[in-house]
Amino acid sequence: MAYIGDQSENTSWGGAEVEDYFALLKPRVMSLVIFTAIVGLMIAPGSLHPLLAVTAILCIAIGAGASGALNMWYDADIDAVMSRTINRPIPAGRVTKSEALGFGLVLSFFSVAILGLVTNWVAAGLLAFTIFFYAVIYTMWLKRWTPQNIVIGGAAGAFPPMIGWAAVTGTITIESTVLFLITFLWTPPHFWALALYKKGDYAEAGIPMLPNVAGERATQHQILIYTFILAAISVAPTLLGFASLAYGIVAGGLGLAFIYYAVRLWLQKDSVALKKAARQLFGFSLIYLFVVYLVLLADVSVANFLGGANA
Repeated sequence: MAYIGDQSENTSWGGAEVEDYFALLKPRVMSLVIFTAIVGLMIAPGSLHPLLAVTAILCIAIGAGASGALNMWYDADIDAVMSRTINRPIPAGRVTKSEALGFGLVLSFFSVAILGLVTNWVAAGLLAFTIFFYAVIYTMWLKRWTPQNIVIGGAAGAFPPMIGWAAVTGTITIESTVLFLITFLWTPPHFWALALYKKGDYAEAGIPMLPNVAGERATQHQILIYTFILAAISVAPTLLGFASLAYGIVAGGLGLAFIYYAVRLWLQKDSVALKKAARQLFGFSLIYLFVVYLVLLADVSVANFLGGANA
């Protein structure tokens, strides 16, 4: 199926606005990246000058946005046939593929270079790997070839808190790895819930999402399994000693709530009820990740404040 952007790659559409280029950065995804990166940076042992910290977060955000632009450049053909992506700048004809590619590459280079110069090259290397992983490993390879695309590709979205941590410490530790795992394990149930009620879109675009390849029942099983593992990992910060019991209780309660939604989804056999349960799980998953990171940030911040006050 042709899309509008195919009509003339070299034509200047003249309609591109600043918001069109901003849309290439996937701002909704970027907001999650920014938040988790801030948490990683804030709870890491040590500190950065506020100006350097802000610069680091901006670099991580821009790097994530760059990978989003590269994703839209490569996926313009399938974006044009999916209802939730058809109005993106490239299929809508407001930005050409070559413009999106150039935009993504320039932002990738400068975000990595500046992060390395203002913090350290461990953080910059992780950011470069994240961009490469999302744009090449996930977008160009996994997404169109395997129903495990979200499982493996989810690593790209899980790196930001680890990058934030490395920006302060210059290292990768067990603590930052746990932050990575929380987001990594959250990704499959989150996106597979979306895939269950957007199954038709993915089928039309030819993307081998798990519900389309293995079926809805297999997807329900996988969501339940990953949710149990996620609930266990989410309390690891308390077990490892870098968060308090209060965090562990809240994270445990949220994990049980996530399991409740996953079990309710698993029990559904009627198609209409299944889609409704999938929507509800998807909506809760967004709240879940935000609250887990927010509580962790508050918990560690309070502990640091009290420790400083008692010093």
